[in-house]
Amino acid sequence: MSEPRHILVLANETVVGKSLLEAVRKRADHGPIRVTVICPQNAPATGYVVYEDERRSAAERRLRRTLDLLHEAGIAARGAVVDPDPLAALRDAIHEHHPDEIIISTHPEMRSGWLRGNLVDRARRSAGDIPVEHVVVDLDEPRERAHVLVVGSRTVVGEPVVQAVRERAGQSPAEFTVIVPADPPGAEERVEKALAQLRRAGFEATGHVGDPDPVCAVVNALHDEPVDEIIISTFPDERSGWLRRDVLGRIRKHTKVPIRHVVVEETEAETALAS
Repeated sequence: MSEPRHILVLANETVVGKSLLEAVRKRADHGPIRVTVICPQNAPATGYVVYEDERRSAAERRLRRTLDLLHEAGIAARGAVVDPDPLAALRDAIHEHHPDEIIISTHPEMRSGWLRGNLVDRARRSAGDIPVEHVVVDLDEPRERAHVLVVGSRTVVGEPVVQAVRERAGQSPAEFTVIVPADPPGAEERVEKALAQLRRAGFEATGHVGDPDPVCAVVNALHDEPVDEIIISTFPDERSGWLRRDVLGRIRKHTKVPIRHVVVEETEAETALAS
């Protein structure tokens, strides 16, 4: 029996794209393959350097979702988050993995920094005799699973947030990322509490501490990953600093994705944090 063909995939934000997954599955239809996915991390659009781990976490989540979908299709796949320079990352991967074929996934030309940098042609020169296919992924097309941000500070652990996630999960397949701004202190604990609360309710979710400014935290996430919807929780009007600062309105200036506002009473949040 012949060895499976080794396919090396280079993709960043488009790693979760439907066209890329279809290109890999098409190869699996013609014989056994194994896949290595390398996913360079992004530089943030805004925010503080101290939150550089946000970018790596976002790349790891994108990679995990893609590997999960490939595994569900019965395709042997592994991957790694790599050097932000895609060409350097590709050269290292060619040297390490000796692939039979390379697939490079990018945004359409008008949106792709990689294409503006002539990455595909440079990659072909670096690859030598190894075939290189370029797959264009339009992230505005429907994906196999929607990606929903769940954003909040002290309110992110409230039962109304769990109910909002439950209602969204009942509509269509979705994945959830919890983001808690670093200010006020205790954000890491609130992330862990929120994830535990969602998992007890039967939902898989990932999460991280974001920029202290909630608008910057969301904008960084929008830059790092395709986002289909946002759930934002706050205290009621008279108690909410976010509402007084028009956080929702400011976020809406950066995105056209639907935003659901969930109100959590202070007693509900305190009870959830204490549990």
